[in-house]
Parts: sequence; C-alpha cells; structure tokens
Amino acid sequence: MRDLRQVLSQGRKRIGLLIGAGAPMSFGQSDNPLIPGIGELTTRVLSSLTDPEHDTIQAIRADLGDDPNIEDILTRIRQLSLAIGGETVHGLDGAGHRCLAEKICRSIGKIVDKELPTTSENPYMELASWIGGTNRKNAVEIFTPNYDMLFEQALERAKLPYFDGFTGAHKPFFDPPSIEADDLPSRWTRVWKIHGSLGWDLDNDTVIRTGQSTASMLVYPDHLKYDQISRQPYSALFERFRRFLMTPDSLLICAGFSFSDAQITSVMDEALSANLHTAVVAFQFGKLADSDRAVDLARRRPNLSVYADDAAVIYGIKGDWALENVDDLEWLEIRKTYWQDKEGDDDERFLLGDFGCLARFLALTRTTTVTSDPNLGNVTSTSESSNAESSASLEDGVPDA
Repeated sequence: MRDLRQVLSQGRKRIGLLIGAGAPMSFGQSDNPLIPGIGELTTRVLSSLTDPEHDTIQAIRADLGDDPNIEDILTRIRQLSLAIGGETVHGLDGAGHRCLAEKICRSIGKIVDKELPTTSENPYMELASWIGGTNRKNAVEIFTPNYDMLFEQALERAKLPYFDGFTGAHKPFFDPPSIEADDLPSRWTRVWKIHGSLGWDLDNDTVIRTGQSTASMLVYPDHLKYDQISRQPYSALFERFRRFLMTPDSLLICAGFSFSDAQITSVMDEALSANLHTAVVAFQFGKLADSDRAVDLARRRPNLSVYADDAAVIYGIKGDWALENVDDLEWLEIRKTYWQDKEGDDDERFLLGDFGCLARFLALTRTTTVTSDPNLGNVTSTSESSNAESSASLEDGVPDA
C-alpha cells in the first residue's frame, strides 16, 4: 500500500481506471443506490414491459439459460431482429424485435439517467480531485462500461477538461483518428465509454453526441449490432483499451467491475499475457470467494492482483490479510483509509473494494499525514506539495462502506 500510494501521488506513471457498475452503487442507501446494479437493472427494465412483451422475454430467457441479465437479453433480441426478417420467433418478427430492443434501451436510459449529488463529498468528485491534483506526464484514462454520465458531470464541475472521442460543438461527432493519435495535452482526462452512453445517437451516417440523456439508442454493443458506422465507436474504444494494456509500464486500477463481461475480460487476458510490463490491480467488493472470475484470471496472469475484503491474490498466490506491526503513528492513521479494524460485531477488513473508499484513498494519496479526530469525526491532512493543512470529512477516520 505504501508503494501504491507513492505511484498514485506522482504523475509519471501511465494510469488507467476501469470502473464498472458497482461504482455508482457505492453511495446512496444500501437498498436504494444512485444507480442499480445489473441484476436490479434487469428487474426494473423487464417490469416496464407489457404482458405480450413479457412472453417474448420469457421465451428468450429460456433459450439463454443461467439467469441472463438485460445485456444478454438485449443482445439476443438484436440478433433476432437482424436474422429473422419477416419470420416470427417468440411472437415477434424482425421489426418487432427491433422495436422491443429500442424500448428496452429507452427504459435503461430512464433508470441510469441520474444527476450527481451536488455535495463535493461524493466518490466521483473526490476522484476528480485526485485527477486534477497532479501534473501528469500521461493523461489518466477512464474506461467504463457504464452508460451514465456521472464522470462527465464530475469532471465538468471540477473544471477539468476531458476527451471522449467526440469532436465539434453543434453536433459533436465520433472521430476515431483522434483516439488513435492521442495528440491532446496530458491534463485532458480521457473518458472511454466502451459500452456506449446516454447522449449518443445516429445522425444519418454519423454517430453524434447530443448532450441529451433521452438519446439511449447506442447503449451496449454486440458483435452484430447495427451497421459498420454504428459499430465504429465500440471497435475503436476497445482497441484503445487493448492499446493501453499493451503499453509498457502502465497501471490499470479496476473498481466496481465483476469480470463477468466476457469481451472486456478477454481483452485483458490477452494483453496481460503478451505484455508482462503492465500491471492490473482489481479492488473487489465483498469476500474473495465472491470474485471467482477475477481470481481465476489472477491465478493465470501474475501481473493481475485481486484485493478483496478478507484476502487477496498477488503474483498468482492467494493469501489472507495479515497486518504488519507498525510503530509509525502517522502511517497507522493512513492505514485507516484502507483498513477497518475490528469494531463491535464488525470484522476487520480491507476497504478499497468499496468505490467510495477507493476514491477517498486516491484523493488522500498526496497527503503526508492523516490524523483522525474522534471529537470532530474528520481527518486533518497535510499536503505533500504545500505542507498546508486542510480538512476532509471522514467518519471515525474511515469512510462508510
């Protein structure tokens, strides 16, 4: 953790973030997060359909097996819409399946179209604080399969420039050569929405960004989706992800990502095998036994480390957490930003699998001291750069998981 803090506090290493659906679940009520996970999203979307549409969905789910989520279902519907033409399958012809897919996308858009809370003390704003707090040799690259626009909102509120592959002002259009060339200054964060995004739409033969959350047509790609024009963003963005992983001396931090996305995981697997000079650190929410896909990959690829609440896999070896004896009181306070000691019925555990805790840890990496005040319930941190003191709210020295 000392090494990780040092790397993250400096601006020399090429750093990327892979942020999955678990990230927006890290704030809000535990039973009502800001944006639901894929399971709850599937339930909500399917509940918005009519009875005849439900019959079609049930037949598709029976074909898919293993409790498919809404992305699996959407992929199959799109495949049917392209393949069957005027024939009828599961009660709908090709046009009917296309209309059903569009309705599902609109429903997804309504559910994930959320406004970032206005308080600055939320994980996305703290992540933006870390990004903007260091002069960097290379831009921070954010890869996310999420459709929401929380990263865009956070970076804009923090007045930090970013590039997402689109250029223009009236109707910004997707421009693959700009992604490949990478000519923008390093202070421009890169935000790559590898499964599409709210606000993307088709304008004749051009993929554009509308700025309107109601545009939800281009969410979640599959290998048969639409035509070559609309496939273009996804192929270019996945190639960017592959190229980042193939660049020597790169560090990718994963948070809120379950490793269940076969396309993303396969790209990571291939790149880690080919490039041993790239490291991936995956912070997983919950116990290590609940992250079997990540663990399986980490056992085969020693340059992938998996950190969970109770244990980790590092260099391909699984082990339980064991705290070292530390006499440094300042470090003991810093340790509270990533480790929870046993309190009452709560077991001691590693915290950074929670995206909110990880964002706070990142925001505090440039501090030399972190001191919790039991009377005020906050942290006083001393900056590395200015040696000036500032305060940041931290309940009992540890953010709520």
